[in-house]
Amino acid sequence: VQLQAYGGGLVQAGGSLRLSCAASGRTFSNRGMGWFRQAPGKEREFVAGISWSGGTTDYADSVKGRFTISRDNAKNTLYLQMNSQKPEDTAVYYCAAASSGLSSRLSRDYAYWGQGTLVTVSS
Repeated sequence: VQLQAYGGGLVQAGGSLRLSCAASGRTFSNRGMGWFRQAPGKEREFVAGISWSGGTTDYADSVKGRFTISRDNAKNTLYLQMNSQKPEDTAVYYCAAASSGLSSRLSRDYAYWGQGTLVTVSS
């Protein structure tokens, strides 16, 4: 599975962005998917995850209620809708495909990673 994340950019605090992750390969629809982010000088952290069917989602406490993860298996695309953004959301965002049909909060459970897209939230 090859992944390409896009949709990042500069947004003011309180604004919204939608990230997309285009996947190639026939196994996208069988895999759990996740979004992670890495801010300058910090460790990469889990943001949101979704099961293969989209029936189960999971969010980090820091984004719960503001971000929404979704997927369109017919289009082989993963999304992250980010609302009410804060300066602390500034980071490079990565999409990842899990080794199983479930998502996970652990990086080691993901077999494939996209290249990342930068999101900058100004105050």
